[in-house]
Amino acid sequence: MLVMLLGQASLASADGSYHFGFKKSINGQRPSIDEEGFKGLLKRHEAIFTGDLSVKELYLTFDNGYEQGYTGKILDVLKEKQVPAIFFVTGHYIKTEPELLKRMAQEGHLIGNHSWSHPDMSQISADRIKKELDQVKEGVSAVTGQTEMRYLRTPRGVFNGQSLTVSQQLGYTNVFWSVAYRDWEPKHQKGWEYAYKNVMAQLHPGAVILLHSVSKDNTEALAKIIDDARSQGYQFKSLDEMKTHTP
Repeated sequence: MLVMLLGQASLASADGSYHFGFKKSINGQRPSIDEEGFKGLLKRHEAIFTGDLSVKELYLTFDNGYEQGYTGKILDVLKEKQVPAIFFVTGHYIKTEPELLKRMAQEGHLIGNHSWSHPDMSQISADRIKKELDQVKEGVSAVTGQTEMRYLRTPRGVFNGQSLTVSQQLGYTNVFWSVAYRDWEPKHQKGWEYAYKNVMAQLHPGAVILLHSVSKDNTEALAKIIDDARSQGYQFKSLDEMKTHTP
């Protein structure tokens, strides 16, 4: 149900769809989407891969397809450390976790759109895309009072020209990521140190960090990730504060 990540080059399908992939950052160097074939498409539609690559800022994002009991603890850490984040939610999450949604909004975090039913956005009609996104926006508004929703993370990182066009016309900025690892399988957690090392090894200026909230490892590593990133001179910012982005 959650995003499936590729850390290497991704291939275009015969129908023109893409599964987002990227060359990971090593030792603070720039990550890259130069070889994946979709950079021009993302640029035309003003999608986000990274922020300003010359500034030591980090953008923390979580995908919330369903709840495993960790989001409350994640929110505790973010509150203690005074770090903003964005949570991309599905219809299932809206229906089952209204109190957590309220807390996200009350504590100043952004809530983004992860679609209502987590479909392959490259394989559905423009009308279905609109319905998927509208349902989430309306559902979050009914629970939290949040009237605006400006950011979208496409399910499983799958997209095409139509999905980018339709979502942009609806007022969304598509948000991809430049730091990620295989963290979305609750039954295959490897300990907080594994999460910590994977995230810290990829840090770079302007990084958009993708974490899944179903991960016990992420939850237990989060405070140390924040502290140690700050010790390296990084600041955590909200997507609303992003002034420059690539591609």
